[in-house]
Amino acid sequence: MFGIPGKQAVTITPKAAGQIAKLMHRDGHQGLRIGVKKGGCAGMEYTMDYVAEVDPHDEVVELEGARVMIAPMAQMFLFGTEIDYEISLLESGFKFRNPNVVDACGCGESIKFDEKLGQS
Repeated sequence: MFGIPGKQAVTITPKAAGQIAKLMHRDGHQGLRIGVKKGGCAGMEYTMDYVAEVDPHDEVVELEGARVMIAPMAQMFLFGTEIDYEISLLESGFKFRNPNVVDACGCGESIKFDEKLGQS
């Protein structure tokens, strides 16, 4: 929808692809839908949900058995994002490296986008 021909909306690292594929196959999901919603101290938060059916309006990115769908309303905010999966001594989880983010809260759970991005 907001993509550039020949370029994926988001990229998935091999670690993230492995984790997503594992989650998909464990419970029989069709993939993982990512999006954004209002919330958190910086204004927006990422969302991640298991998907039983692929919505024809979603942008679909696949790598090594992993399938990520991007909700239509989130595509402009997520374009160019790299999705990674990191494991540390204290936590593990998906990390978003998003070039569209201009600020984030101290806890890292919420983000702020350039105000021009959402304007048409």
